[in-house]
Amino acid sequence: MHETLKKIIEIVEAHDEWRHQTINLIASENVMSPLAESLYLNDMMHRYAEGKPFKRYYQGTKYIDEIEVLATELMKKLFNSEYAEVRPVSGTTANGTVFYVLGQEKKKAIIPPVQAGSHVSHTKFGILGALCIEQVEMPYDEENLNIDVDKAVKMIEEVEPAFVVLGGSMYPFPHPVKEIAEAAHSVGAKVVYDAAHVLGLIAGKALENPLSEGADVMTASTHKTFPGPQGGVILTNDKDVYKKVSRTVFPVFVSNHHAHRLPSLAVTALEMLEFGEQYASQVVSNAKALAEELHALGVKVLGERLGFTRTHQVVIDVREFGGGSEIAKKLEEANIIVNKNLLPWDPPDAIANPSGIRMGVQEMTRFGMKEGEMKEVARLIKRVMDGEDPKKVKEDVVELRKQFVEVKYGYKLSDLKEAEERFKKYLKLALEL
Repeated sequence: MHETLKKIIEIVEAHDEWRHQTINLIASENVMSPLAESLYLNDMMHRYAEGKPFKRYYQGTKYIDEIEVLATELMKKLFNSEYAEVRPVSGTTANGTVFYVLGQEKKKAIIPPVQAGSHVSHTKFGILGALCIEQVEMPYDEENLNIDVDKAVKMIEEVEPAFVVLGGSMYPFPHPVKEIAEAAHSVGAKVVYDAAHVLGLIAGKALENPLSEGADVMTASTHKTFPGPQGGVILTNDKDVYKKVSRTVFPVFVSNHHAHRLPSLAVTALEMLEFGEQYASQVVSNAKALAEELHALGVKVLGERLGFTRTHQVVIDVREFGGGSEIAKKLEEANIIVNKNLLPWDPPDAIANPSGIRMGVQEMTRFGMKEGEMKEVARLIKRVMDGEDPKKVKEDVVELRKQFVEVKYGYKLSDLKEAEERFKKYLKLALEL
């Protein structure tokens, strides 16, 4: 048993040590601030709080009630929304809740194409299909890497869906919310904007708030460009939709909603209110710098005519280098973490080795990298793509990463003495166990 315990600890230590020597460009990940991370370890992780604040089915939740209300109010303030629901435990759970509510009568939804970035939860393969809601894919403008607005409007008018989904997981350019919302509302359909990837950019005003552009509901993860704990959120100004959503999160999709993450969510919301604009602006600048340097080095970066990107993401075509799967594996050997990705022209069954690589700069921005470092990262990537031994490139990656280990745009433990003492107490407890 002791050998097994030792192995468990060794695996965790090895993971932590390794990931702090890597340049992480996974577009769906981020890191919390030291203060938010310290508050994640709390007794609320052991407790149930079914129901809503002050109307629970369990006793012993009075402090959970307080922190849930506080986190909710902060998210409402940050996104200028009338209502917020913080109980979904993921962005997919948030999507499922909203799809379930809006798809009760008309069992049709219009979504972006999968190859053009629609998340699996939007599709017949994910939660949409599980709810028996028919998927209708919007026409896509490959030249502009976006929805074909004119054709999409006609489709909405013809299909008359229950709702239209915007947003996605491959998302260098924001979708045309105003135009799609006008068409959807003209046939009585709702617009659901999945902001999982860009919630932090919306919070930091680097992108327009979809709710102000006509979206009826915004769903999101709270751990991508929004650098909080893993979880989900639903935001809306529609009272009727909110009431139905709030009655559906529990008991349909969530029982225990992992209340221990709520203090960290509240701290991250405060951080975004204070540092969000500076952080989001730097994320977008870094993405552009990475894209421009890769392009200058001869890599096919999507969106050249459009300025490459308006978000945290950079998407490249690596067919001439062996495809997305092969390049992603080689980059991992060099301690550069990316993911393979379908590009708009790929058939769905190309997922084993698609044409593209998707990268996001939000985590490395959080660690303090700026435009100069992004150009260096581009050069490291190109060395691997050109066939240099990944182990040799890894040496330079590790050296670069050593300079960027402190989380920026957030609170340190030393910012609040009480939080520091609390962290030490839990650390001591963990070591004793």
